[in-house]
Amino acid sequence: MSQTDPVDLTAALVRCPSITPEEGGAQVLLQTLLEGAGFDCTRVERGGISNLFARWGDRGHPRTFGFNGHTDVVPLGNPDDWTMPPFGAETKDGFMYGRGSTDMKSGVAAFAAAAVDFVRGTPPDGAIILILTGDEEGDAVDGTTALLDWMQTKGEQMSVCLVGEPTSPNHMGEMIKIGRRGSLNAWFTVTGKQGHSAYPHRAVNPLPAMARLMDILSSHELDQGTEHFDASTLAVVTINTGNGATNVIPAQTRACVNIRFNDAHTGAQLSNWLRAEAAKVDEAFGTKTDVIVKVSGESFLTPPGPLSDLVANAVQAETGVTPVLSTTGGTSDARFVKDHCPVVECGLVGKTMHEVDEHVSVEQIVQLKAIYTRILKDYFET
Repeated sequence: MSQTDPVDLTAALVRCPSITPEEGGAQVLLQTLLEGAGFDCTRVERGGISNLFARWGDRGHPRTFGFNGHTDVVPLGNPDDWTMPPFGAETKDGFMYGRGSTDMKSGVAAFAAAAVDFVRGTPPDGAIILILTGDEEGDAVDGTTALLDWMQTKGEQMSVCLVGEPTSPNHMGEMIKIGRRGSLNAWFTVTGKQGHSAYPHRAVNPLPAMARLMDILSSHELDQGTEHFDASTLAVVTINTGNGATNVIPAQTRACVNIRFNDAHTGAQLSNWLRAEAAKVDEAFGTKTDVIVKVSGESFLTPPGPLSDLVANAVQAETGVTPVLSTTGGTSDARFVKDHCPVVECGLVGKTMHEVDEHVSVEQIVQLKAIYTRILKDYFET
């Protein structure tokens, strides 16, 4: 029986120009492959986003292994900066180049190829589900969440799930993710009273108030870290007044902060803290501050145990490396899956993701398929 080549599949996916929110043909390609191996596939469309659900085996089986990934990619930036065709999937010196080659079409190709060959070769006593979104790199409103909402209405359930995002910083197999920090953005608009800069007593200057507020927030130690998480961080990412006149005190100024937070906090708690600090500054300066907060995801942890052991043992067996269990990095769609079932993340090295001339090691694609194949074998044999 011929095996599904994850390298060829990665190349075919990279050649699909699926820049968020375009499907670009990537999910059509995967649906054809999966249906050919006996998977029941459903396109789940919401908000103009294309998503794909695929299941092999009986619905509701108590042993159902899930994979989650995305087929959308970030924009190219300046196409003239690329030295290789961004959708060419050309290989040079052992690396395949192209947008999405690392993040994360190689991961999708590896787990799709592993799943297809596994059910063809040794059909398991159980089920395998793949949920593939086209909205991970966008707003992430109508992607994995749409798939999980649809699954709930149809009685579809994963027992455990592996997200195939790149997880290793430098070397294959060095890290898997058992949780992620939460993330929120907060926008502040401080309003005072416009006036002549020669008569500041007749105005209410919002700039000193904003400067004081940003200093208070950025100087505050949110925590010193927890058992499985590094310390939470707050970064001031923009302050914008737009005042080009030197003789005018402006009426308003705006700023934004980003917080990456661990399991010592919730988004609601941090939102309340931000608003309380803004109110104190308003009282001191006579300003009025509007605060808008958007929580992109709460922190979560899948405690070390059977699922992380399963994945770590497979990584060690295929690479000779014992992975570190980590919660570092940004956000991923695991933040949505964690409300459905236990979830971990395991993928290849992500050093070039989102960069110009993004590229992936061809050898790592092959290794990753082997890791996923071993995970499936060990899961269904346990």
